Amino acid sequence: MPTKPQDSQPDSNHSIPAEVEQAEVLSADTRTDRSFDAIADHFEKKVYGGLKGDIRLAVLRRDIFEYCTQMSQDLGRPLRILDVGAGLAQISVELATFGHTMIINDISENMLEKAKASAKKSDQALDITWHVCPYQDLVGKLAQAGTEKFDLILCHALLEWLAEPVAVMDFFDQHLTDNGALSLCFYNPASFDYRNLIMGNFNLLDNTGYKADNKKSLTPNYPVAKEEVESWLIAHQYRTLRTSGLRVFHDYTPLKRGGNNDPEAVIRMELRYSQLEPYKWLGRYLHILATRSAYE
Repeated sequence: MPTKPQDSQPDSNHSIPAEVEQAEVLSADTRTDRSFDAIADHFEKKVYGGLKGDIRLAVLRRDIFEYCTQMSQDLGRPLRILDVGAGLAQISVELATFGHTMIINDISENMLEKAKASAKKSDQALDITWHVCPYQDLVGKLAQAGTEKFDLILCHALLEWLAEPVAVMDFFDQHLTDNGALSLCFYNPASFDYRNLIMGNFNLLDNTGYKADNKKSLTPNYPVAKEEVESWLIAHQYRTLRTSGLRVFHDYTPLKRGGNNDPEAVIRMELRYSQLEPYKWLGRYLHILATRSAYE
């Protein structure tokens, strides 16, 4: 939990000008798009250095690869895919090995350097274009390159780190083909409450002003609830094809017993329950695959 500043208090005989107080409040409340450039190594280890990352990738691979295979067969060609806020871009690099044309973007140069290093390990030529910039700057870059429309847009673990997450929906509308699909993966705020209930962290849940220290923490302070994301999709005329939960039980098992000691068994059960009601809504992250067409 953030600590109070240790600076000395102002002299009680001298009031702080109102405009200074207002500026401090605005500064404290101003949100900006988050970059993990300064903690790229920590991000890689924390998110993908263990079983948590393996589960995350297993669910996304199943959801996305199955759909891409069918869509590519129906279109009779490789897909044009954009990954917005790609981070380490594991899924996108794998999609490139299947022959799809990839454009991979992130605001962090350090994160994309790690992704590029992963792509270089492939024994085949990959069709990947890299863009280090905020997603808002992609509009001009894509127009200049003549690659403005995509069959699939990936947006994973980005919404919760954007200052104005709903604004990205207009970007998707602009860059998806008429029968294009959108893969949204985002942090589930209900999981934060549920895990802290299990752990007995009632004081934290009672503290409505709690904010994680986002200089190092990977817990977002402004997550977007699934109901809100679903309302955005409806407003922009998307139809949901499938929903999955990522890590629907793994993070809630402090004592590893029985099958929980076997990583392969854990992944198998996570995959099984990731699409079943009501378990999928307990996932630490949620994945929604949606389209603006009748394509299935």
